[in-house]
Amino acid sequence: MAGRFAPQQPSRPTRTTVRGGHVVVPGGVPRQGGAPGMTRTWVPGVPLDLGLVLGPLRRGPGDPTFRASSDGSVWRASRTPDGPGTLRVALRDGVVRGEAWGPGAGWLLEHLPGLLGADDDPEAFEPRHRVVALTRHRRPGLRLTRTGLVMESLIPSVLEQKVTTDEAYRAWRLLVRKFGEPAPGPESLPQGLFVVPAARDWALIPSWEWHRAGVDNKRASTILRAVRVAGRLEEAVGLDPERARARLEVVPGVGPWTSAEVVQRSHGAADAVTVGDLHLPGIVGFALAGDRDADDDVMLSLLEPYAGQRHRAARLILLSGRVPGRRGPRMRKGDIGRL
Repeated sequence: MAGRFAPQQPSRPTRTTVRGGHVVVPGGVPRQGGAPGMTRTWVPGVPLDLGLVLGPLRRGPGDPTFRASSDGSVWRASRTPDGPGTLRVALRDGVVRGEAWGPGAGWLLEHLPGLLGADDDPEAFEPRHRVVALTRHRRPGLRLTRTGLVMESLIPSVLEQKVTTDEAYRAWRLLVRKFGEPAPGPESLPQGLFVVPAARDWALIPSWEWHRAGVDNKRASTILRAVRVAGRLEEAVGLDPERARARLEVVPGVGPWTSAEVVQRSHGAADAVTVGDLHLPGIVGFALAGDRDADDDVMLSLLEPYAGQRHRAARLILLSGRVPGRRGPRMRKGDIGRL
């Protein structure tokens, strides 16, 4: 989570701290070669940390749609409105180079600046606590990503409801590998990179495959209801975050926790704080007030000075490494696939 600056680490990784953290992207020059793709260069003009910006899009170290390569590049496979596509992003000397393949290549490159936080306005944020100010100073490259895609964030967020991190990431990994399609790209494409299934393909997954992946009927049913109206949900990208959340929550099984997790990624929503999380209130309470037993109400009260920027404040708190130590057993894993 901490990346190059290593503050005190949490005693155990949680889904909240992992997603709020940093994917370490090694430095270096991206290697070239293989089939040529469409390319675009972009100069952000501000400090930019690829690991911080794109890290929340990775669903665990084995995410088949995401790779951080040793050559300094980040690979993402996405299903765009134009079809599947693969994007490789690298940053060197302040210049971003994007290269994309597949039917969705043009769409991915068109939305590259937004993906890297061009629509974000970190200058609107004013730290109110020392721990937040210090982390912001140490992490100048933090920008909030905007993918412009809803379903690719909604489905894994539903899988993460009410289960451990390992269970959710395992289910995402198994289902995408089995029912997705290999990502388009050059010979240098990382092995095992997949595009998420289309909405119709999610709907056709047999019940026993959900069971084998460890997904209970409640979460599977929520995903099936969502993919039936995938077109309408994707249209929510054109709405402001609050209206987009309201549309998402029309789907039974999608509540405030899930909708916030989605618009944080699809819209780059700076104020969409996650309510209903098992760990986040205690982390925020401990960092800002020394209260490790804080609930959602206390967390929202502490974040009130950051109204309009509460999600950014929570990201900075998670990156600070100031979290309460473990004092109880971990949540038990379940594996319904063994039943």
